[in-house]
Order: sequence, then structure tokens, then C-alpha cells
Amino acid sequence: MTTATLPEIPVSTATPPRVDLTPVSRALIDERVKGCARLPSLRSIDSALRELLNSDRRYTHQISEVIRRDPSLTARLLRLVNSVYFGLSTPVNNIEEAVFYLGIRQIRQLAMVTPVIEDFQKMAGNTPFPWREFWQHCIGVAIMTREVISCVQPPPDDSDYVAGLVHDMGKIVMAATFPDHFVEIQSRIALEPRPLLDLEMEILGIQHTELGALYLQNHNLPDIMIETARYHHEPERASHHSQIIASVQIANLLVRHAQIGNSGETAIVTSEIWTGASGWDILFPQKVKAERAIAHAALRRSLERLPAILQGLV
Repeated sequence: MTTATLPEIPVSTATPPRVDLTPVSRALIDERVKGCARLPSLRSIDSALRELLNSDRRYTHQISEVIRRDPSLTARLLRLVNSVYFGLSTPVNNIEEAVFYLGIRQIRQLAMVTPVIEDFQKMAGNTPFPWREFWQHCIGVAIMTREVISCVQPPPDDSDYVAGLVHDMGKIVMAATFPDHFVEIQSRIALEPRPLLDLEMEILGIQHTELGALYLQNHNLPDIMIETARYHHEPERASHHSQIIASVQIANLLVRHAQIGNSGETAIVTSEIWTGASGWDILFPQKVKAERAIAHAALRRSLERLPAILQGLV
């Protein structure tokens, strides 16, 4: 089986030369962010495959032909279907068979994840950070966002999944535009655990939440992406899409609670933190304890399956 993995960016152990890391001006931030590369995948995510998957007549061989055109998507598809998540006794090497096992929903998610993560990787460049674990965090949050919102209503489209995938866009933008500041923030938080947002403001002068929103806004991307990037820690402040942003908040806390991947934040997320998140009041405004308890139990089960799914995706 042919597999393709994202290149690992080694984390340097050498002490980099010290540079002036005082907070920068808003004018410089705006200038750097405007010059930051556009992510074509967020505008058009595998349009041919998405059109085929959303059509009324879905033929396995047609879907397979579209997938074959993308070696990275093919490798990820075969890796996922052969992961421990499926537990198949005989390896699957045939794309048509993999399509049969995975189903439309997971193939749609693969079609979205593959180009987005590859664009993220290009943008992050060679800035030292455990990026593979960060991609696992982003995809894990996307998957769990779908699980959280499903506790309340059937998702009408894929906007919830994409919102979860791009929630930490600001950290990628920070690594691309202010790499020295980004490295210093990560070094400091490893030595003196503090709220990441506080450190970012102290060292750079802007938080990753605002930086991500600014980038997405500059590129005229959908409002739900902008609002999610800006308010995924405080969904109660969002003026639109509050249920999806609340789901992203809870999904983010759940993935960090399970210590899956690496978000760049070191604070331990206890059960009390994720079950007491402000997003629950948005999702269940009537505060019905029984409904929340059912949702908590379902999400714990989904969280147990997540590492096996991610093993096949990243």
C-alpha cells in the first residue's frame, strides 16, 4: 500500500539568536497578514468530488475515478480504511472497496481535510513546532464539532466541520508572519504554563483568535470561519453562528482533555472544565441536566474512537 505523510518539521533544540521581541504595531500586523499566502483550498475544496458526492446519483466507480486523480487523497483514503478504526482482517488496496467501506460522509470529510491541511503545512513553513500533532488537533476538533452539534440538531451542511478545522487558523498565520514571536511564545508557555492568549498579547501584541479572524476576513472567506476563529474560546460573544461556535469550543476542550494532538496550549483541561464550558448554555439554553448528561456520555464514546480515526487521516 502506498502511503503519503506530511513532512515532519523538526523542533530545533538549539537556542536561536535573540531578537527584539517587543509587541509589534497593528500597522505591521495588518501589513504582514495582507502579504500572507492565500489558501485556495478554503475557497474550493475538491469541487469535482464534492459535486459528485452531493449529486443524486452516486456511483462508486465515478467517485473512485475522481479520487485517483489526487495521490495524497488516495493515500489518506487507503490509510484510513486500513487503520485500527476499521479493524479489517484483510488489507484493502482497492479504491472502490475503500469507498464502499468508508461511505459518503467520511469521503467528503477526507476531500475537505486533504487540501486544507496541505495548504496549512505550506503556510506554516519551517517554523519549529510539532505540526503533525497540531494537524491532528485541528482535524480532531473538526470531527468532534460534528459530534457536538449532532447532539442538538442534524448538521445541514459541512460548515460545522470546516469551522472546527480552521478554528486555530491564527496560530498558523502567526507562525507564518511572526515566526520568532511564535517560537518565543511556545518556548515560554512550556516553561511557565500560563493562558496562551495572555502570553500572545504580552509578546506579540495580538492574540491568535484575532489574527486568524483578520486573515480570513482579508481573504473574504465565509463569516462562519471568521466568527469561529475569533470567538471559539468565548462563543457567547459571537453575534452569528453561535451554536456551531459553541460546538467548536466544546470540541476543542474535549480534544485537549483527551490530550490528542498538540494545540500549542499546555493547560490541563479537566472534565469539570469541558462539561462546564459556556457553550453548553448556548446549545442547551433550558439547562436540562438530563439532556446534557446524555450528550456528555455520547461525546465520551466518540472521543474514545478519535485516536484510531486520526491515525488513518494524518
